[in-house]
Amino acid sequence: MGEMPIKQSPLLCELHAHTTWSDGLLSPRELCDLYGRSGFDVLAITDHAMIGGGVQPEQFDQYLAAIETENERALRLYDLLVLPGLELTVEDADVTRAGHAVAVGLRSHIDVAAGLEPSLRAARAHGAALVAAHPYSPAEAAGTPRGTAAFAAEPERWAPLVDRFELFNRTTLFGWVADAGLPAVANGDFHEPEHLGGWKTLLPCWKHERAIVEYLCSTRPAYLVRLEPDAASLRRAA
Repeated sequence: MGEMPIKQSPLLCELHAHTTWSDGLLSPRELCDLYGRSGFDVLAITDHAMIGGGVQPEQFDQYLAAIETENERALRLYDLLVLPGLELTVEDADVTRAGHAVAVGLRSHIDVAAGLEPSLRAARAHGAALVAAHPYSPAEAAGTPRGTAAFAAEPERWAPLVDRFELFNRTTLFGWVADAGLPAVANGDFHEPEHLGGWKTLLPCWKHERAIVEYLCSTRPAYLVRLEPDAASLRRAA
């Protein structure tokens, strides 16, 4: 009898989360405890890299070391894999030129001062998977504090430079991503405990950093699920 094919059980992932290294309310340890106790398989810590804030170049080695420490602890306590990353944060008064991209598996700092396209190319050269974050349409972006409409304004320009687009950011739907048939994920953009719920991503791959990055960079499907936060978990994190 031939061997039966082995399919991987989908991994419940949070691919977009912030800590006190940028504008999140929880420390890396508190964040890992919250996601570990909530049954997640994978957590990417993706604090901001931006001009004048977030994780600065001289801090990056310390930031990476902190994530590595928490990964060892989270694997031992919760079987939670913690990945390093950054949110490449390029701001502009013109919303069609402003864009944020989550770089999952990034192990080198990226200088975003050169602009969005050079930042994306540099992160890809360093082996990260790139996700267009909260890609508002120009009309929607004008009414939000993020104002990130570059990806929707010129999808034909940006689609080759990123691997996935957030179809959902928490519970916000970016319908144009689905209409355009772009590869999608769903992320929590975690800043505070109330962001634990909402739409998340399931990836049917091995629970290893390289496997997850390679899957995100591929054309294989990601599956989306909506979670409701556990009240007890939120109380513990408060």
